[in-house]
Amino acid sequence: MLDQELLGELRKVFSELECKIDLVHDEGLGESQAELLELLKDVEGTNYKISVRSSGAQSAAPAFSIFRNGKATGVRFRGIPGGHEFTSLVVAILNADNKGKMPEKNILNRIRRLKGPVRVQTYISLTCENCPDVVQALNLMALVHENFQHEMVDGAFAQEEIDQLKIQGVPSVIIDGKLIHSGRIGFLDLLSKMESIFGSEASAGPEEVSDLGHFDVAVIGGGPAGASAAIYSVRKGLKTVLIGERMGGQVQDTRGIENLIGVPYTEGPQLAAQLYQHVSSYPVKLLEQRKVQKLEPGDSKGAKKKIELNSGEVLTADSVIVATGARWREMGVPGEKEYLGKGVAFCPHCDGPFYKGKKIAVVGGGNSGVEAAIDLAGIVKEVVLVEFNETLKADEILVQKLKSLPNVSIVTNAQTSEIVGADEKVNGLKYLDRKTGAAKSIELQGIFVQIGLIPNSQFLKGVVDLSKFGEVIIDEKCRTSVKGIYAAGDVTTTPYKQIIISMGEGAKAGLAAFEDRIYHG
Repeated sequence: MLDQELLGELRKVFSELECKIDLVHDEGLGESQAELLELLKDVEGTNYKISVRSSGAQSAAPAFSIFRNGKATGVRFRGIPGGHEFTSLVVAILNADNKGKMPEKNILNRIRRLKGPVRVQTYISLTCENCPDVVQALNLMALVHENFQHEMVDGAFAQEEIDQLKIQGVPSVIIDGKLIHSGRIGFLDLLSKMESIFGSEASAGPEEVSDLGHFDVAVIGGGPAGASAAIYSVRKGLKTVLIGERMGGQVQDTRGIENLIGVPYTEGPQLAAQLYQHVSSYPVKLLEQRKVQKLEPGDSKGAKKKIELNSGEVLTADSVIVATGARWREMGVPGEKEYLGKGVAFCPHCDGPFYKGKKIAVVGGGNSGVEAAIDLAGIVKEVVLVEFNETLKADEILVQKLKSLPNVSIVTNAQTSEIVGADEKVNGLKYLDRKTGAAKSIELQGIFVQIGLIPNSQFLKGVVDLSKFGEVIIDEKCRTSVKGIYAAGDVTTTPYKQIIISMGEGAKAGLAAFEDRIYHG
C-alpha cells in the first residue's frame, strides 16, 4: 500500500523509538478491513518496536487503537488514516513515544489538569486539510492525559452518524453527541475549549512563569512574512526567536498556489512544511503553539520589549517584528454562528463534498470567492455567487471562467442580512438588493463565506497605531509608530494580500530592524 520511498522515510522517522507501540485493530470483513490491515502491516515493518495485533472485538468499520507498552493510550482511529490523515497516524506514534513536536511544560500541565473523564470524537474527511491539526491536537491530549479518549472518525464509514448528528462540515468535534466545534481551530484555542467544557483541577502551586531570556529580534507569526523575517534576521547574525501558533499560518488553509513566482504549482501544506524546514535550517528558536498575550513596547528610546505568552512564558527583545497575518472575516449576520458546521462553512475544499448535488451560495466576489465558486461548481448541483458590490473584484481570468460554468449564477449589489434554517440545517439566505432596496431571499442548503480577511492585531491595540480596519500602519521600511517594533504581511496596511508580497515584506522588516540596530542604535 505504501511505496518504498515513503517506507524508507518512515524507517528514518521511527528509528529512535523507545516504547513498544501496538496497533490494535478490531476484526471485520470486506475490502476496507483488508486495506487497513495492509496499511498497518506496512507501518509495522518500518521498526521492530511497532507491532500489529487484533483486539478480538468486532467492528462494522475498520478501526484500531494505539497502545504504548501494552496499555491503551486513548487514541483510536475509525476508518483508514490515508490522505491528509496518514500524518496523524505517524505523529500519534511519535507522540506516544514522547517524540515529535511536544508542547512546553506549562501546556502539558494544563492538559493533565483537565477534569476527566474526557471523551471526544472528531469526524473528518480524508480530503480535509484542516482536519489533521484538530485530530493531532486531541490525540496528543489523550496521550498526555490519563483519562482522555479521542476517536478520529472518517465520515465515509459513518454516514448514519453524520446524518443523526446533522454534520455538514469538517472537522466536527463531538462531545456527548453534541457538536462543540466545526472547522479550523488552533491547539491552544482547542485546549481552552476543553477547559471550559470539562473544567480544570486546581494547580498544586503557583503557575510557573518561564523566562526564555533575551533576543535581538522576536518575530511574532509563522506564516510567509514571519518565516522570511526570521531567516533574514538570523542571517545577519542576530539572535532570533519566532513565535507562532502553527508554522505556515493561513497558508496551511490554501490549496492550489499558482502565482508564487518560480514555483508553477504548490499547495499550502507543502509550502508550510518547506517554510518550517527552511527556518529550522538556521539557529532560530521556534516557539510553536503559542499566542502573544501582551507586548510591552518599552520606552520611546526603543528600550527592550517584553513579550508575555499565553503558555506562561516571557521573553524580551530589542526589536519585534509582527507578522501575525489575518483570519477569515465573518459576515456578522443572524444565523451565521448558529449554523456554523450545519450549512455555514468557510473552507470549500474541506466541506464541499458534504453538498454534493445540492444548491449552495458563495458570499464574496473577490479571488477567494470566485475560486471557491469554480471549485464547488464541479461538486454541487448549483452555485449562486453573492457579491456586495456592483461588480466582482476577482481577476478577470477567474471571472470569465466562472461565467462559463453552466450551473453558476451571479447576484451583485446584494447585502446579506440573515441566514435561515430549520431542523438544525440551513435552508436559505436573505439579502437586501442595494440597487432597489427590496428584501429578497434564496432557497439553498449551504453557504460558503469568502469575504476577505481580518488582521490578527488585537494584542497591539494601544501599543502601535492601527488603521480603522485594524491593520498595523507601517512606513516604507515596515516601521510602526513605536521605535523597535516592525510589522509585515497581511496584518499591515501594505496593499495586495499575497504570499509573495508577504515574503518580500518580511525580508524588508528583517533588514530594516538590522539597519536601525547598526546605524541608528
